Amino acid sequence: MSAWPRPTTADIALRAFSSSPSRLFTEAALGMQNILLSDNAKKMINSYVRFSGQWQIKAPRNDGEKQWDLILVQWLEEVLYRSEVHGEWLVDCQLNFQWETNEVVVNAQISWIESENLEREIEIKAVTTHELQFTELKHGEHAYSPWEQVPDFQGPGWLCDVVFDI
Repeated sequence: MSAWPRPTTADIALRAFSSSPSRLFTEAALGMQNILLSDNAKKMINSYVRFSGQWQIKAPRNDGEKQWDLILVQWLEEVLYRSEVHGEWLVDCQLNFQWETNEVVVNAQISWIESENLEREIEIKAVTTHELQFTELKHGEHAYSPWEQVPDFQGPGWLCDVVFDI
């Protein structure tokens, strides 16, 4: 996994890094869920039967721009919703983005396990836009981390920062 919890003045946050925008969505989702789990649940997660399926979200598209950051928020909210309401705990996914004129459609091939099997330590109430960042690092460009527990990154690649309300 390429996501690290990071400090924030309140609540909890993470920084994730990946080679592509679609994989960054996966890393952020897995990192978010990792924050929720107890240490025991983290050890046991690969021992449960995995199911597969498809999820889809649609997000409005303003001025024809690719607004990765806002789509990421909506995706992470969907992951939380699926876990809490449908009992589907995401363990891996592959995402495909279809950029239409007025919206983006995110199609996801999902691997999931039953949420009821997992002990959680905290609950995320909401994904916020506070300090939200979704940035492409060009070849040789650096992103220096102000947090000791989060590494620095060098492009090419993509990184995001997300703060959660707990």
